[in-house]
Amino acid sequence: MSYQSELFTVLGNRGYVHQMTDATALDALAAKAVVPGYIGFDPTAPSLHVGSLVQIMLLRRLQQTGHKPIVLMGGGTGKIGDPSFKDEARKLLGEDGIATNVAAIKRIFERFLTFGDGPTDAVMLDNAEWLDALEYIPFLREVGQHFSVNRMLSFDSVKLRLDREQSLSFLEFNYMILQAYDFLELSRRAGCRLQMGGSDQWGNIVNGIELSRRMDGTEVYGITTPLITTADGGKMGKTMSGAVWLHEDQLPHFDYWQFWRNTDDRDVGRFLRLFTDLPLDEIRRLEALPGAEINEAKKILATEATAMCRGRAAADEAAETARRTFEEGTGGEALPRFAAAGPVGIVDALIGLGFAASRGEARRLIAGGGARVDGEKVTDEGVTITVGAEPVRLSAGKKHHGLVVAG
Repeated sequence: MSYQSELFTVLGNRGYVHQMTDATALDALAAKAVVPGYIGFDPTAPSLHVGSLVQIMLLRRLQQTGHKPIVLMGGGTGKIGDPSFKDEARKLLGEDGIATNVAAIKRIFERFLTFGDGPTDAVMLDNAEWLDALEYIPFLREVGQHFSVNRMLSFDSVKLRLDREQSLSFLEFNYMILQAYDFLELSRRAGCRLQMGGSDQWGNIVNGIELSRRMDGTEVYGITTPLITTADGGKMGKTMSGAVWLHEDQLPHFDYWQFWRNTDDRDVGRFLRLFTDLPLDEIRRLEALPGAEINEAKKILATEATAMCRGRAAADEAAETARRTFEEGTGGEALPRFAAAGPVGIVDALIGLGFAASRGEARRLIAGGGARVDGEKVTDEGVTITVGAEPVRLSAGKKHHGLVVAG
């Protein structure tokens, strides 16, 4: 499909669009006016992870093409938790925990968006501002009457949970009503015309569009992005060590860089389009590199994605650490570190560096030949590492490297 607006030309060319409501009208609106658009993020942890990055980039593309991003923090909905496609209810957080997470997450968005008071400057709002003030009976009368339970039960996000005979609490069932109400409030308060989200949010977005039309007669729109999986079918952002966090407090710069460097050859072009600002012509050149030369494209992907999230200095340091580690065989400052007060067993060191979640997992790694000390394979789980003036480099497989240092 060809688009009138720069916004949808960019989104289409870079692979962000999965579903849209009234694409023709939305494209025409974006071609002639500033479109305020929002995405909601529930503060369930002190950092978002790579699984949220395509949504953050979507807000970035919105701003880059002359429109206004609204980052909606779910200080209210976070007290419930989105049940969409979850096997069980989220652990409920207290208000102090939610407030702490919101403050930490805000710092991430400041790296991707420009905030301010201008017509296309990003703003950050918190739905606790209006959700916490709702009165139950008036809300049921004014808003609840517009929702059909029969239809709500038909949405995949709910239906799949019920089909598997997994409990869905009344608390969680209310989530989609509150999210729809968020869109209505943002339309009224901020002139918001667009809600965006992952493909699992389609039902919630449609509910908000219909609620705005029924209660205010306002035409608003929705976009969802495709589910981002890796070429081997895995979930984006999941590794053997757990989630790939965007915040450096949860994941060192080098590990973040290395996650992108380990991208499958088949995903390089797609990830360059989605997660970097490189021009499309340059991306086409990089993804066409033959044979082992594609590794250069992976290094560029890693450096550009890390620079956007962690800063250019952190990206360059991580890239140099990788060069020294893999090309010169030396350690680097950005590698994860484990401080040992004295001689330490290799099993404990692997766990300390986060390369194994348990002693059993560490033993299996060693038995399978996946552990190396200063480049030498170790197959004896009883090996002890003694640190002198120089740190000892410990590797788990080909992709995970760290330093054991005196502490």
